[in-house]
Amino acid sequence: MPANFSDAEQRAHDPSAHEQRTDSEKTVGRNPHPDFGKVQASRHDWREERSWNITKTRNPEWQLGDGANDGGESLKKKHVEIDPYEEGRPAVSNYKLLISGIIPRPIGFISTRSKDGTATNLAPFSYTNVVNHDPPIFTVGFAGGFSNAKDTLRNLSESGECTINIISEHMIEAANATSINAPYGVSEWALTGLTPAPCTDVKCSRVQESVLSIEGKLMETKEFESRQTKGKKTGVLAIIEGVRFWVREDALNEEKNIIDPAVLRPISRLGGIMYGRTVEGVEIPRPDYDEAVKNAGKEELAKKKIQGQ
Repeated sequence: MPANFSDAEQRAHDPSAHEQRTDSEKTVGRNPHPDFGKVQASRHDWREERSWNITKTRNPEWQLGDGANDGGESLKKKHVEIDPYEEGRPAVSNYKLLISGIIPRPIGFISTRSKDGTATNLAPFSYTNVVNHDPPIFTVGFAGGFSNAKDTLRNLSESGECTINIISEHMIEAANATSINAPYGVSEWALTGLTPAPCTDVKCSRVQESVLSIEGKLMETKEFESRQTKGKKTGVLAIIEGVRFWVREDALNEEKNIIDPAVLRPISRLGGIMYGRTVEGVEIPRPDYDEAVKNAGKEELAKKKIQGQ
């Protein structure tokens, strides 16, 4: 077996994985509904009246030393130990487990353009996050290696540029539709009706409908190799520097440093084909040690760390 599969070798070794990337619907089977239209029709209508709300915490009387706020119920539950590499366990099982357990995940709605400017791409990626602010650094994860690169990864690696747009409630259907398996070169902008807007420091477009967009420059990439099949590339991490921000005026405070969640109304990714709304929050100040321990007579809780803690 070759140490590093070429495109043809990956196809010969594992044609299904080559033709249907790890996160493709036919491979993963995220949609559990044979007739989704029928299931959709049986559900409650979208509740537009659900406005942004900040509530009390679950237990406003919680104090240091109280532990979880469920009265010990979680301590009665057993855990199942899983070896991600156990014999006979397909990699797709790890994928489905992780995307259903690491939730909610922010979605990077990424716009790219090919280096020669002849093709564009717009697609959502839930392996996305901000990891630094000075400089502003973002990470995006792609399923599949460079030899089987998605259009977004191909454009990003060749042009070195992208925009990262945040998905809000008013564009959820259109954003989801950009994940369609269209041939390379077919415009997701035209298919979905979303609006490209010009940028300042990058050549690709931002999404006009997005409340927040970031112009990004690629810093570096890291390709990952399968633990189960040596030589098979299974993912790529892209590290991107944010070089310019675009924020909708009605969502931004006067100091230009806070975005209002009531206006942003961000959509997150859950497991399967499920998305999440962010309509409620709680605020909890970080405790100060002197105030919360010394001045509150909680010194008996300040013990030396022992093994397992």
